[in-house]
Amino acid sequence: MTAKRARILAVDDDSDLLALMAKALGADYDADTASDAGTAIEKAFGSPQPDLILLDVEMPDVSGFEVCRALKGEPVTADIPIIFLTGKTEAQAQVEGLELGAVDYITKPINAKVLKARVRLHLAFIDRRQELERMVRERTEQLERSRSELIKRLGRAMEMHESAAVGNRVLRVGQYAKLLAQASGAKPQVCEMMQIAAPIYDIGKLGVPAEILRKNEKLSAPDWERVKRHPALGAEIIGEHDDPLLKLARQIALTHHEYWDGSGYPHSLKGEAIPWPGRVMAVVDAFESMTTTQFYRSPKSVDDATYEIEKFAGKRYDPKIVEAFKRALAAMQKVRETFADSLGDMINLDFAPKGAAPAAKPAAAKPAAAPAAPPAKPAPPKKPALDLAALARAAARKAAKDQ
Repeated sequence: MTAKRARILAVDDDSDLLALMAKALGADYDADTASDAGTAIEKAFGSPQPDLILLDVEMPDVSGFEVCRALKGEPVTADIPIIFLTGKTEAQAQVEGLELGAVDYITKPINAKVLKARVRLHLAFIDRRQELERMVRERTEQLERSRSELIKRLGRAMEMHESAAVGNRVLRVGQYAKLLAQASGAKPQVCEMMQIAAPIYDIGKLGVPAEILRKNEKLSAPDWERVKRHPALGAEIIGEHDDPLLKLARQIALTHHEYWDGSGYPHSLKGEAIPWPGRVMAVVDAFESMTTTQFYRSPKSVDDATYEIEKFAGKRYDPKIVEAFKRALAAMQKVRETFADSLGDMINLDFAPKGAAPAAKPAAAKPAAAPAAPPAKPAPPKKPALDLAALARAAARKAAKDQ
């Protein structure tokens, strides 16, 4: 398989110099040229984009510094390395260019061998950086998968400690938490984190003897006090971390039994003093508990569970979360049906919904129409200043639309 040739964009108002650079680089790279700032910006946002830009500093009307500033100001082109071409040898001019984000300077007159060596060097830097970024990205994804899998396994350990039956609780509560967070207007990243963290909301029950959790009669006062310790035990098991996901998991474990009116436990928090994830999980826990088989009772119907949750809005549960629950109920009921409990070993604990269609990308805005040219005058009008920032923004919008 032939390796992809790097694309180099050379920008200079000197046509002879452009021809020299195109000839020197053309044997090894896809060399493109631009003789003015506007064309350079359009080509920088074009497809395929250049891998490296050679940019003249002293162009008429618009300097290379201004072009560099415009390109570095847009995310689409900010990472393209820029090498300045200049006849200036003053240190201050070079420092200014490097502060704008350029990676190097080549002084004129340009020697073809020096040009090729510098381009080859910086392309090697790009390849190495991209390889390092790929390795870091793969390692990060691997760690995130391992962390998510560990959370699911801990949730399964808690489930098996509480019940002898093998079920799909860890799957349901994750999906419920995500759906309720979505219905509450949370950002997509928060919804995904709620889905991953939710399965260990009851992990503190590992610190409660199984014979208490499996009793089919009313608990004695001492037993009930031991059960009420599980939120604090769960927070202790998870521990305190800088990692946002583990912070969320600890918060959910600690606060999912706090009630809106302050009658919950372990800290009798009230109203919005209860963290939002805990308020969401309180409703998820209520729905899950009521609609599944318990040692002391058969499951309630979805209608009965919904009635109970609505009845305690403003008492046990945040009224806004209850309203969101009603919006999410149809989807939550489908999850309940899809992941109904069954006996036997559970093999695939993947949370990802099967066959989910990717969200459509919003259409990019069209670039604004160019202003009408001024009427002709007997004397040639002075050329208006080129707004490079606006041109770069327009090119970015066009590039996004063309994708």
